[in-house]
Amino acid sequence: MEEKLKVLVVDDASFMIKAVSEFLESDPGIEVVGSAKNGLEGIEKIKELHPDVITLDIDMPVMDGISAMRHIMIESPVPVVVLSSLSGDGSITFEALRLGVVDFVPKPSGAISADINSSKQQIIDRLKIAHSVNFENIRRVKLSNWDVKEISADRYGYQPLDFLLALGTTLGGPNTIIRLLAHLSPNLPAAAVVVQEISPKILSAFVKKFDEFVPWKVEAAADNVVLEQGTCYISSLENSITVQTNPHGEPCLKVGNGDARPLDQLFSSAAEIFRQNTVGVLLTGIGDDGADGFTRIREKSGVTIAQHNNSCVYPNLIQNAIKRRTVDIVVDENKLCEQIEAIMMRP
Repeated sequence: MEEKLKVLVVDDASFMIKAVSEFLESDPGIEVVGSAKNGLEGIEKIKELHPDVITLDIDMPVMDGISAMRHIMIESPVPVVVLSSLSGDGSITFEALRLGVVDFVPKPSGAISADINSSKQQIIDRLKIAHSVNFENIRRVKLSNWDVKEISADRYGYQPLDFLLALGTTLGGPNTIIRLLAHLSPNLPAAAVVVQEISPKILSAFVKKFDEFVPWKVEAAADNVVLEQGTCYISSLENSITVQTNPHGEPCLKVGNGDARPLDQLFSSAAEIFRQNTVGVLLTGIGDDGADGFTRIREKSGVTIAQHNNSCVYPNLIQNAIKRRTVDIVVDENKLCEQIEAIMMRP
């Protein structure tokens, strides 16, 4: 008999604990092994009950979810899925991802969720996916605060815009993107465009917080924005991002409604404009999006890079691209910056 997924529910609202526990246990593959009403109690329950995954609220008394995450990832690491009305706050989302949260599911109607059952299957599915992660590859990101450092040409570089760095990722990706941009030189002759899993509703606040902690200038992708060297443009998987040129011949972005394969759309359109100076990077995630776009980059003599399976939180996205033979270079996450910089700075 297959072992059940053991879940700990951490929430300060008793009715929420009851509602979540009941619908989770309606799935025959899940067992709710316990609950806690604040972060401090949650930390103790993790040590006592050894759950496979936990659901974590953010706004709680005694110790909030963000503070609890700082302890959990050091003392008793376990996959965490945030289930909170505050998951709609971009700055909180950024901090939680930085600390190692696996996923976010907003409470359906805010703090009072009588209709939480409307999200029942989504939450169950996300918990099962969270349990499947390569958890040793999730770690907190140590960052410098660029907001209080000297803001000068050293940050943004003022190099020519020769290359486009196109990055695609799905589940588990934002944490990897944060780590990558924290260490990648902003003085490369390139702009970067990222398509990742994040709600469009919180993108603006998320990006504002992101910009404070990495040497790149970070902006939300916007329609008709002209690409600039040293700037990273971030978009949600729920939008369609196309790289094109404006009437002046300048490379810019076209932002539209959702596309069924947003990574393919980004990679393919980037290749049409930047051709051999396109560097496509596929990071952790699930699904098979991105492989067709990688094929187009290679047809235009650009370079395709995939994060090594062993360093991925979810390796499925990478495995599918490799199986399709669309990847030029496979590299561990800790070597990604070095590889990208070598390509863009070669004679």
